[in-house]
Amino acid sequence: MTGPESGRLHLAVALDGAGWHPAAWREPDARPAELLSASYWTDLVIEAERGGLDFVTFEDGLSLQSADPQRRDGRTDQVRGRLDAVLIAARVAPLTRHIGLVPTVVVTHTEPFHLSKAIATLDWVSSGRAGVRVRVSARPDEAAHFGRRELPAGPDARADLFAEAADYVEVLRRLWDSWEDDAEIRDVATGRFIDRDKLHYIDFSGRWFSVRGPSITPRSPQGQPVVAALAHATVPYRLVAGSADVGFVTPHDRAQARDIVAEIRRLQGSAGRTAQPVHVFGDLLVWLDRERGRAAERKARLDELAGAEYHSDALSFAGTPAELADLLQDWQQAGLTGFRLRPATIPHDLAQITRALVPELRHRSSFPEKYAVSTLRGLLGLVRPVSRYASAS
Repeated sequence: MTGPESGRLHLAVALDGAGWHPAAWREPDARPAELLSASYWTDLVIEAERGGLDFVTFEDGLSLQSADPQRRDGRTDQVRGRLDAVLIAARVAPLTRHIGLVPTVVVTHTEPFHLSKAIATLDWVSSGRAGVRVRVSARPDEAAHFGRRELPAGPDARADLFAEAADYVEVLRRLWDSWEDDAEIRDVATGRFIDRDKLHYIDFSGRWFSVRGPSITPRSPQGQPVVAALAHATVPYRLVAGSADVGFVTPHDRAQARDIVAEIRRLQGSAGRTAQPVHVFGDLLVWLDRERGRAAERKARLDELAGAEYHSDALSFAGTPAELADLLQDWQQAGLTGFRLRPATIPHDLAQITRALVPELRHRSSFPEKYAVSTLRGLLGLVRPVSRYASAS
């Protein structure tokens, strides 16, 4: 399965600080003093779960937020500083029951062995609701935090970073498979805790990584947590098609959405993954109000506070929940299997998604009334994979 389930939309929200607009923290209902508290993030995820959303993503990076995504700025009127996304997800996990938790991790400067056990641990503490969004970085200031490598230069530099990310994901998946499901025996009578024959060296050797394995974390509830990536062009589309379970893309109309989906499906074929399900979610920055015109007024007011109109890589939608439902259903016909919505302000736009948009979609029979399964893979219609090493024993 590579295409959408009939009529069923998948919905996620992307959580970032006080919202995606840089002046969102100045809204009357914002909670800027609590952005670094566990209770703030718990409240947001519980709200998303109350709306029945498939999963939430947590933004993260290796440098302070900036109005320019390529370099640091000197602004002091916008949110700067954030918590670690994986640790936020782990803190929230025991306080939720159904919703998937997908932290962002920059893979350019981190090690796949460390991340594999962190995400496997998140899968254990969430009882099977973990994922990870892998992200690359070409910023020299982020490389300077580590001082261990020179970033690639030249015309192939970007392609190299994404090829490295593909190898990174391959190492993650092999490490998640390195324990067979029944490797733990826990037999007190015989004194055997594990079956060592069911732990496997992965012996990965590539251009960027050499990892022997096995993992130190037993195979988690999902077998393999969900892997996601954001993509804007052919090179990252190749990462989505060849390595990910979910790709986030940024079309600005239905025709562009159709072309992006078609390109990713072609790249899946080139990667030998035609038979494997790969979800393609459209990203949208959303401003929502039930009264027509209010969302656009709110956006204009915050743009004025910020000193400039806010431009996003994703389409910025300002309207009513019903109008957004119309757009989602229209773009679904282009082959998108779901949408990741970026609330422009929090909590207002998040609550509009969960308490107005979701009921509208349910009224149209496009969104389920309740959670029917207990894992993120299950919510996305992805089967639990068998360890690739199981037959070896």
